[in-house]
Parts: sequence; structure tokens; C-alpha cells
Amino acid sequence: MSAERPGLFRRLFGAIWGGFKVIRNLVLNLIFLVFFIGLISVMFSGEDKVQVPQTAALVLELNGDLVEEQSWVDPVEAIINESAGGSEETPEILVRDLVKVIQNATKDDKVKVIVLALADLRSGSLDKLQAVGVELEKFKAAGKKVYATGSFYSQNQYFLASFADSINLQPGGTIILEGYGSYPMYYRSALEKLKVTTHVFKVGTYKSAVEPFLRDDMSPEAKEANSLWLNELWSTYKTQVAARRGFEVTNFDETFASLTEKLTAVDGDITQYALNAKLVDTLKTREGFQQDMIALVGADEKEHTFNQVHYEDYRKLVIPPVNVVNPLTDKVALVIARGNIVDGSAKAGTIGGDSTARLLRQARHDEKVKAVVLRIDSGGGSKFASEIIAEEIKLLKEAGKPVIASMGAVAASGGYWIAASANEIWAAPTTITGSIGIFAMFPTAEKAFSALGVNVDGVGTTEMAGFNSGLPFFRGLTPDAEKLMQLTVERGYDDFISFVGSSRNLEKLAVDKVGQGRVWTGTKALEFGLVDKLGTLDDAIASAAAKASLTHFDVMVVEQELTPQQQMLKQLFGSAKASGWLPEMSSQSKLSSLGLLRQLDKELGQFTQFNDPNGIYSYCFTCAVQ
Repeated sequence: MSAERPGLFRRLFGAIWGGFKVIRNLVLNLIFLVFFIGLISVMFSGEDKVQVPQTAALVLELNGDLVEEQSWVDPVEAIINESAGGSEETPEILVRDLVKVIQNATKDDKVKVIVLALADLRSGSLDKLQAVGVELEKFKAAGKKVYATGSFYSQNQYFLASFADSINLQPGGTIILEGYGSYPMYYRSALEKLKVTTHVFKVGTYKSAVEPFLRDDMSPEAKEANSLWLNELWSTYKTQVAARRGFEVTNFDETFASLTEKLTAVDGDITQYALNAKLVDTLKTREGFQQDMIALVGADEKEHTFNQVHYEDYRKLVIPPVNVVNPLTDKVALVIARGNIVDGSAKAGTIGGDSTARLLRQARHDEKVKAVVLRIDSGGGSKFASEIIAEEIKLLKEAGKPVIASMGAVAASGGYWIAASANEIWAAPTTITGSIGIFAMFPTAEKAFSALGVNVDGVGTTEMAGFNSGLPFFRGLTPDAEKLMQLTVERGYDDFISFVGSSRNLEKLAVDKVGQGRVWTGTKALEFGLVDKLGTLDDAIASAAAKASLTHFDVMVVEQELTPQQQMLKQLFGSAKASGWLPEMSSQSKLSSLGLLRQLDKELGQFTQFNDPNGIYSYCFTCAVQ
């Protein structure tokens, strides 16, 4: 009887699982049928295709974060969330899409004006904003005009608005440019109260990634290093904005006393202060601004506004939903590496060691790909995964295909590791890079369990028995185990600086001198030989083409592809929402009081992603600016 029981259980659970799959497939098929009917109704609803008026303004009503690569979102989850009236938690705007839209508008005789409506633009690093600004300058050079309008400008929004011919602030609006800062949260006291012991093993005087778990404040070394690159970013911001706006760099207020003095002069009227400081050109209501636009591009009598086309509508006209690759031309492959680096496979928005290596391998085996540009926007993560990616870059080079690393906002720690082996490294002046250091962190809760009256004891054939199964979390680490961990981390750091030295043709001691976990801007990294040139993604692509001796080529983005079912659902979702068949997204809450809670969730969430098989990481925790 007992011999039959395992087979009985297998059959029983097999039947249950089979029944579950039948129900699941039935539900999904019903959902798909409903949305397919919705798609058919949209297709035959007779709704006109978006038309651009003969004389129009392109309204860049940007909503979300500017990113190099959009994070993967499950189409089914997105549909269900949208159907329930939910909003996208982290809307994202693909920088290269925005650039293409402006480039097309520059050539479009119908588009005479661009209106920057930036109220919902969220994060955007200086290099991304500058890339958009370059295209706005070209639009203006074509004899067209750019206007910005809003009731409030954040620092990122104002940087982009400074490219406009004229900036309007609505009466009662606000502009306060506060500068850059790095303010991580620190958990030492909280962990002590929870009786959690944090064992940290690191190499690098400035490797501050784990400080939040060891201290209640930022160390003097971290403050010194962070102040240098933050001040460099702020200086770049002020210099560029001042040049475009035609005032002195000293016009920026950097103390409460200075700002209070100027506000006192205008009886506390922040709007008037912005006008006096030449931060804006006009103070007009929405109606007043609208009348100005009507005078420029004409009136839309039906909608009671000026002739216009919105960003999302124009983007759909400019960028096809499915990217068609020309099979006849040579290619420079563009691979995006954005997010934390983790072991294994990961969806877009996170760098999986295996999944990113797979994209590079795809480029290596594609005969039409003659060179590769790896665009990096990452503060690092798993050491093991970084090595997997670096190995694939080595194989690309051995196959005779030059690899150019192009650094975006951040290419630090593991992000620098994967860049180091490229034939050439390009960075923006404001890129945050370096942070060459290694750490491992091992929290244990033996004191917490003891206080609860829970104890773990037993015997093993060796001292190491149970180590990989999580036993130290309950019992703590012995001094000998700590020595072992520190030894492996020190070896990891030696591997890092040796790899950078051999890849960059630098002395190991020279790498160690600018390493130690210290963060640098792209400008400083150029001085130290950590990067080769300063420039944009387009510059990196041009360099890759030159190294491959290409004169006529296409840029092909190599990315994870949706399955046919996911692609259909995505298109269905977009069509249904545009037609009004699905409810509009609710506007996001702008309560600044939730900012610290979001920061806490983000910072802790970063650590939950890390899954290096050896528990060793190269990550820059302070590289995010606020």
C-alpha cells in the first residue's frame, strides 16, 4: 500500500494541476476574447487617424521618467490595472523616441512651434535632458519656435525649459532651483533595535554602498567624495542654464538667506521673484498663453484651443509599432544595459547577466552586425553577472566586431566593470562613473531569535555544514567565517582592478589609486584614463561605425522581444485606451510627503534584487542624485 502512495499522490496532484491549467486557460481565453472584440470595435469604429493641422504646434506633454530603455510591463497586468482605473506607477518616456519625434517635427512643414508642457515630467539626468535639448536647438535653427509653459517647474523640468525661446509661468506659479544632493537613509539604529547584526565585508575607502547598514550618518570620506561630483554636476547645470537664459551664474540662489532677501523685496511673491530673476519671460494665464499660440498657429474652433498635435499622437505617426529591419544593410547593434545588475535572466529595466549576454551573443552571431554599442545606465550589482557580460564583450571583440561602451547617467561599480572591456569608452561630462570597489553583506538575526526564545543547535560533519542553507542567519557568523568572507571580497577587488588595468592598459596601482570605491564624473574619469572620450550616444555610434569601416549602415536595437501574444495584447491595449474603450489613467498623486516613503521602498528594494551566487557585489548606493 505504501509503495502505491507516491504514485497516487502524483496522479492526484497531476489531476489538480491539470484542472487548474484548464481553468486558467479558459479565463485567459475569455479575457482575450473580450479584448479582441474590443479591438475589432476599435478598428471598425470609424475613428479618424490622427491628423496634423496645416499649421500646428507640437505639444510635448511629457509624462514620466526619461529613460534609455523602458521597463518591461506584463501586457495582461497592464490591461487589468488600466481596466480597474489604476494608473501606471512609473510611466516612462523613451529618450530615443522623444528625440526622433523632435527630429521629425523639425522637417515637418506643418509643425511651426513646439510647446513644452512639462508638469508631469519626472526624473531625467542631465545627459538625457541635454540630448533632447540638442534637438530643440536644431528645431529652432530651422526657423521655428519653442515655448515652455507651466504653473510649476522642478529642477529637471526647468533645465529642459531653458532651451525654449520663451518661458511662461502662470500667475501664482513657482520655480525654486535647489541644487543636487545625495541623502540615503541610514538603518543602523533600527537594525540594532530589531537585534539584527549586519556583517559587512568590503574593499574601498570610499565604498559607501553598505554605510546605511553600519552607520546612522554619512561618513566623512563619503561626504568628501560625494561633494566633489555633486558640485561638478551643479556647476554644469548652472553654467548651461545661465548661458541659455542670458544671466550670470551668480543669479542662482544657494542659501535660504539669499532667497529670503529676494522674496522680501517682492513681498513674498515667488512668481514675481521668478520674473525679476529672469528665470521666466512672461506671467500669463492658461488662456493668455493659449491666445498667443492661436496667433502663431491658428485656432482649433472645434476644441476651442490652438491648432496642435500631442506628443503621444505624433509619436505614433512617426515611430512604427513594429520595428522593421532592413535585411540588406550593415548594422551597428545597440544593446541597452539599464538598471541593477543581477544574476541570471531579467526583463527590460534590469540587467540580467544571462539575458544581457544573450543579446550580445545575438549581435555576435548576426552577420549583418559589424559593430556593437553597449549603452550603460547602471549603478552596478552582481559581480558574477558583470563578469558574464564582460566575457561576452570579449568574445565579440575576438569575432572582429568592435564594441563601444556609451555611458549614460550612471555607469559605476558593476556598470563600470562591463564597460571596461570595450574597445573604447564614451561618457557624458556629467556621467557618474568609477566606484571601483567590492562588498558583501550578510545580516544575521541570532540576537532577535534568542530574545524570542528561539534557538538553533545541532551537529555537522564540518564547521561549514549548513552555511549555504542559511544557518548563519539564525546562529550568526564565527570569526573564522568572517575572515573567509573578507578574503573572498579582497580577491574580488583585486580581480576588479586587475581587469580594469589590463582592459584599459593602466597600471594596477594607478587603478587602485582612483578606485577604492570613489565616484567620479565623466570629465574626471577622462583625466584618469577611465574613459576615452566625452560625447553622446550618437558620437559612440559614429565611432563604432568608423572602427568597423562602415559608411552606410543602420542602427539596430537588439532587445528582448515580446511574444506574438504579448505584442498583440500590447497593441490591443494601446488601441483600446486611445479610443476611450478603456478608462483614462487617473492622475498621479503629487504629495511630496510621500517622497521619503518611496525612497525607502526603492532603496530597500534594490537590495532585495541582488542575487549574486557568491554574495559579492559592486554597486554604487549614493550615485542617485536628489
